[in-house]
Amino acid sequence: MHMKKTIIAVTVAVLIVFSALPIFAEDDTAKKMSDILLAAKENGNYQVSADEVNMWIKTKATDFIVLDIRPSPDEYKAGHIPGSVHIPFYAVLLPENMKKIPKDKKIVLVCGTGQLENMPVVPLRMLGYDAYTMTFGYAAWIKGYIGGEAMKSVVGKTATKRYPIEK
Repeated sequence: MHMKKTIIAVTVAVLIVFSALPIFAEDDTAKKMSDILLAAKENGNYQVSADEVNMWIKTKATDFIVLDIRPSPDEYKAGHIPGSVHIPFYAVLLPENMKKIPKDKKIVLVCGTGQLENMPVVPLRMLGYDAYTMTFGYAAWIKGYIGGEAMKSVVGKTATKRYPIEK
């Protein structure tokens, strides 16, 4: 009887410990994310400009890679930043794609308008990559790009709105 109680107690203790591990893991993940976000301001918000990327390409810098994360391969095939690698934003963290991303280079994420590239930047930084976004994405790279034109249209329409704000 005493042995049975001991086994039950040990089993319950093990279950409690293992059920608490995800809670501690979540806290650790939240802390890592928080540390990255807190350091963003002093690191230029992890952004680089199209001018910087263009300069690196022109000077044949080898310490960076442009990761084109636009969702459609057709967009990439229609035109992309020279030397860039295409991995759709939703597939960046798949193991087979992580193998294509070098840890010893600056990773510049580029999408159509600068919005989707914000999704993988923090997870990549959490995993030890020196990841950045290119401000305004591909829309900042080429005049008349459809993403930039869509942004102008939205901004133009919202500029006439008077939604409520609080002060």
